[in-house]
Amino acid sequence: MLDLGYVREHLDAIEKMARDRGVALDLGPFREVDAERRQCITSVERLKAERNKASDEIVRLKKSGQDAGTILARMKEVSEQIKRDDERVAALDQRLKDFLLIIPNVPHASVPVGHGAGGNLEVRRWPDPWQPPKFDFKPRPHWEVGEGAGILDFESAVKIAGARFAVYKGAGARLERAIANFFLDLHTREHGYTEILPPFIVNTASLTGVGQLPKFAADMFHLEGTDLWLTPTSEVELTSLHRDDTLDGEELPLKVCAWTACFRSEAGAAGKDTRGLKRQHQFQKVEMFKFTRPEQSYAELESLVRDAEDVLQKLGLAYRVVLLCTGDMGFASAKTYDIEVWLPSTNEFMEISSCSNTEAFQARRSGIRFKLKGGKSEFVHTLNGSGLAVGRTWIAIVENYQQSDGSIAIPEALRPYMGAEKIEARRAKT
Repeated sequence: MLDLGYVREHLDAIEKMARDRGVALDLGPFREVDAERRQCITSVERLKAERNKASDEIVRLKKSGQDAGTILARMKEVSEQIKRDDERVAALDQRLKDFLLIIPNVPHASVPVGHGAGGNLEVRRWPDPWQPPKFDFKPRPHWEVGEGAGILDFESAVKIAGARFAVYKGAGARLERAIANFFLDLHTREHGYTEILPPFIVNTASLTGVGQLPKFAADMFHLEGTDLWLTPTSEVELTSLHRDDTLDGEELPLKVCAWTACFRSEAGAAGKDTRGLKRQHQFQKVEMFKFTRPEQSYAELESLVRDAEDVLQKLGLAYRVVLLCTGDMGFASAKTYDIEVWLPSTNEFMEISSCSNTEAFQARRSGIRFKLKGGKSEFVHTLNGSGLAVGRTWIAIVENYQQSDGSIAIPEALRPYMGAEKIEARRAKT
């Protein structure tokens, strides 16, 4: 969340920022609550000053043998009023904090103003010069290729769990596992991340700390009767590794990564990209995460994007990098790059990674600070990025490496993990 003092002093700018983001934000109630809080604090200070002055007078009267009963009765009333005012201030403080929890992060100055995907800016494409893969046949969508090869089964998934789940079979399951292992090995061996295997269930405090709650409750799965939720992304767990900690500033940046299953209800996505694997209730993802000092964070964001790009380049998958505009960024982000992989079946790009700098937004919510020797503690900056979404990488490999006979070639980087150079086409029944 944003600093209360900053919001209080920049209300008009915050409202404009929200409009640039396409967010409906009425700060009228904030102004009213803040004004009442100031009045209560002024009243408390006045009453405490009166009580301090009266204490001296009571001492004087008692020393001189005079009756202090009237003043004592008044001070009893004053003390009760101070208690009531303090309780009111505490309640108003909580209301102000609740307001802060629904205000999105302030975009970095380099972020273009726009009101949707049309306002995003393409930064680069790979390969350069740009050349998407060519086929001497009409490429099919991944679900047709996968079902045709007998490695993807949606009907069984419906029986097990319902719509928007998938069952991977045989070489399809091995491919999913191979992709995740390749990602983790690359990030830990070459990119300098420490691997974490966290719980896949998280509590409300963890979700609030990253900005998922209260705003996105409808998009997640809550475990009834508990304070626990299925994780929507391991960004939640990785942030909370250091919730309420003060880190050694000399050790920053800290770089961690994690493979987890992720769960999203996708409440607002009905009818949108729901065929195939693109938008599932459960999917696997390898997340990259960094804790940095403020002056490091934007250089580390560029490095984070390069780490995600390196994965795609090693897999030989064509992609582009896009800088998101204000109206297309996530709630907690100050700046976001999306990496979009090429899908030949539709001749268009599909998001496969989103890399963001949230600056101190998540750290302030989660109480994560750092301290340099001899200095004062400050909030860290946190960065997160998919490195990559495993299921969407599965889609991209199946579509880009499909063969005319229905088989699927395996990218060279994955062959040691697969133990094969291709997934054979399923033989037709005779």
